[in-house]
Amino acid sequence: MPLAVMHVLLAIIAVDLYRDYVAKHKKYFTLWTLFVAGVGGLLPDLDHPLHAALGAIGYDVPELAHGMVLHTPMFGLIFLIPFAFFWAMKKHRTAVLFLVLSFGVLFHLFLDWLIGGGDIYGIMALYPLSAEQFKGPFIGALEGFPMREGLDAVILLTWLFHEERRHKIRDFI
Repeated sequence: MPLAVMHVLLAIIAVDLYRDYVAKHKKYFTLWTLFVAGVGGLLPDLDHPLHAALGAIGYDVPELAHGMVLHTPMFGLIFLIPFAFFWAMKKHRTAVLFLVLSFGVLFHLFLDWLIGGGDIYGIMALYPLSAEQFKGPFIGALEGFPMREGLDAVILLTWLFHEERRHKIRDFI
């Protein structure tokens, strides 16, 4: 299963690579935009503390259990509504924040589908029409991986190496 740090890192890295190599309007993709992408990458796992907090005060909301509503494409696509609104209002920088938030959530779901998502294995891709869980080809692939917990550190170091080569980050220190 992808760890929380991996969800954040890979969402940030994907948006950063898009900004560096694809985006035509780089002014919309600031460091703040990368941060928001990372938040989006972590957002579906907000169900852990929400479900626990509500359970602690006596409310059982099964829909907020891990792997339920916040782990569906519907949740990620909701952020496209404010994206479209702000884009139509010509507030492109704000609109892009909602776009990368949606991307981060959907990227989290993709990773959970691809290699497994914690308590569940797969995602409910057709929710609310169906609660069937769809599983990717590498479900559980990281479970037996030696030093699985260190994989996010390797990803971070690789990205920092790329950033140093591309942007000379030492100039900002």
